[in-house]
Amino acid sequence: MSGKSYIPLCEPHLGGREWDYVKDCLDSGWVSSVGAYVDRFESMLADYTGTGHAVACVNGTSAIHIALLVSGVMPGDEVLIPTLTFIAPVNAIRYAGAWPVLLDVESSHWQLDISKVAHFLEQNCEIRDGMPWNRQTGRRVSAIIPVHILGHPVDMMALLAVAEKFGLKVIEDATESLGAFCHGRPVGALADIGCFSFNGNKLLTTGGGGMIVTNNQTYAKAAKHLTTQAKCSTTEFIHDQVGYNYRLTNVQAAMGCAQLERIEYHLEAKKTIAERYRKAFTGHLQIQLFENAPWAKSCEWLFSLRFRHLPEGLTISRIQQELHARGIGTRPLWQPMHLSPAHADLGRFECPVADELYASALSLPCSVGLTENQQDYVVESLSSILASS
Repeated sequence: MSGKSYIPLCEPHLGGREWDYVKDCLDSGWVSSVGAYVDRFESMLADYTGTGHAVACVNGTSAIHIALLVSGVMPGDEVLIPTLTFIAPVNAIRYAGAWPVLLDVESSHWQLDISKVAHFLEQNCEIRDGMPWNRQTGRRVSAIIPVHILGHPVDMMALLAVAEKFGLKVIEDATESLGAFCHGRPVGALADIGCFSFNGNKLLTTGGGGMIVTNNQTYAKAAKHLTTQAKCSTTEFIHDQVGYNYRLTNVQAAMGCAQLERIEYHLEAKKTIAERYRKAFTGHLQIQLFENAPWAKSCEWLFSLRFRHLPEGLTISRIQQELHARGIGTRPLWQPMHLSPAHADLGRFECPVADELYASALSLPCSVGLTENQQDYVVESLSSILASS
């Protein structure tokens, strides 16, 4: 592919009416956090997920932060979350004054291991007033955040059964998995609250941005209030709580409307890309493919694979460097949160599956606009690197 441009990991695809809708904002002057496109985007996403309410936010992290607050997570509480995740939801737990409890993932689909959730609650906690309390820390456990990573859902039916047994709120971090389904139901709509992200590398993008969805009107009303500085008067600047400047702009929402109109096109493109990669790498002795559960429909956000039986000296870092030298963008998995210096004060957690995945997995280019020629070049390049080592 000499002389051709760099192939990024996952870039935005703007093939709809983004220009028209953004121009409408500029022509009308409605460019800030109030405007018809904000309301429209909220309504469209609520309809798509089958939820009763949606509240637009500046990003996915702010959506999770607000979701924690409105669901009743209090300072000093503990919140269960998988260690294999982008750092944002763990940070959001800390923003709420709560403590993350980091749990391992399962090896087949790389999602939160529900058996580890149940074991922690049954073996490490005692019930007081109907709620689990961590015996070791003396803190109340009040919520679980399943993070649907890489486009594939957590087994929410199993998780919700555990959460109901212990009286825990469930906040879905669906920031990577818009368009995915779990047991036939859209992610984000299965729990008390769902949160989405529209960052530049997501399936749909508004440049930045996020959304809370819920069927709980009280939660939705509280979320709208907190994201708009908790202003309680329509005529005066009176605020009844410490609120946040977390509202999405009309310009960004305009992009979101255009993107959401084409979500099925994006999902089909991602599916085709994933299927071509799977066909190319099936049976490769040094590659283990990410498995999709029979009860799941992934949105195939990032195509990720796991390496095995690599010769000495050929590491994930070296593979990534050699692909970069050939003009191909890749990404390793996130450093598991139990290894993160940012959260070293959380204590020690044993998460061997996440450790192994971190050391052996890589995500390949999978933009909606990736061409077959580009994808063939990625496959040929990776195969060549593995064969020559």
